[in-house]
Amino acid sequence: MFIDTHAHLFFPNFNGEVDEVINRARNAGVNYIIVPATDIASSSKTVEMAQKYDCIFAAVGVHPHDTKEWDDSLLTILSELATNEKVIAIGEIGLDYYYDFSPKDIQKQAFEAQINLAVELNKPIIVHNRESNLDIMNMIEKYRDKNVRAQFHCFAGSISDAKELTEQGHFISFTGNITHAKADNIRKVMSSVDLKNLLLETDSPFMTPTPHRGKRNEPAFIPIIADKIAEAHQTSIEEVAKITTQNAIEFFNLGKKEN
Repeated sequence: MFIDTHAHLFFPNFNGEVDEVINRARNAGVNYIIVPATDIASSSKTVEMAQKYDCIFAAVGVHPHDTKEWDDSLLTILSELATNEKVIAIGEIGLDYYYDFSPKDIQKQAFEAQINLAVELNKPIIVHNRESNLDIMNMIEKYRDKNVRAQFHCFAGSISDAKELTEQGHFISFTGNITHAKADNIRKVMSSVDLKNLLLETDSPFMTPTPHRGKRNEPAFIPIIADKIAEAHQTSIEEVAKITTQNAIEFFNLGKKEN
C-alpha cells in the first residue's frame, strides 16, 4: 500500500475525472491521498473532497503565491475548516521567492501565522520552499521548541539541510523530478535521507515522473517514484511502500481516521 501525501486534485485539469483518477490510484496500490489546499477557496474544496471520498484526507492553508492579500482574519476560516476530522494538516504553506507573486514580508507573515495555527491545533504543516531556503530554515529553527511537525514537500535543499531537518523529527518528500535525467543532485540528497524520514508524494498535477513527463501528473504514478527511491536505497519497492506508509500514518495521525 502507498500513500500519496501531496496531490492537488481540486485543480481544474482534474475536473470531471476525480473518480477515474482515484480508481487508477487504487489499481496502482495507492490507497490514500492527501489533498493540500493553496488558498481559502481550495481549502473549502479539499474538505468537501475528503468528505466525499473515503480515501482522501485534506489539508487547509494559503500557499505563498496567494498571500498577497493575506489578513490574519483568514485564520478564523482556516481554524473552522480544520475542525473537520478529515483535515489532517495545515498546508500548503511556506515561502516562494522564485516567482515572488506576493511580497516577501507578507509571505513571512502568513507563513508564521499559519505555523502558529498548526501549533494551536496540534496539526503538522506541509511546507513549500522555493528559493527561500535561509528564511525557511530560520523560521523552523525559531519554532524548534514549540512542537512544530513539518513535511518539506518537493524538497530541493542540501544534504546538510535534510540532515538538520530530519534530526529535528521533520519529514521530507520528493516528487517525480527524481526520475528525470538531469536530477543527479536531487537524487544525491534523496539518497542521503533515511527511509524512516521519507514520505511519498506526486505533487499532482505537477512534477510528472519519467516516462510520463509532459502529461498531467496523478497519484497512480506514485509507484514510479517509490521505485526510484528503492533503487537509490538499494532496497525493494515493497520496503519503501511499507516504511513510507507507516511514516505517513504516524506523521499525519491517520491511524484513527482510516476508513
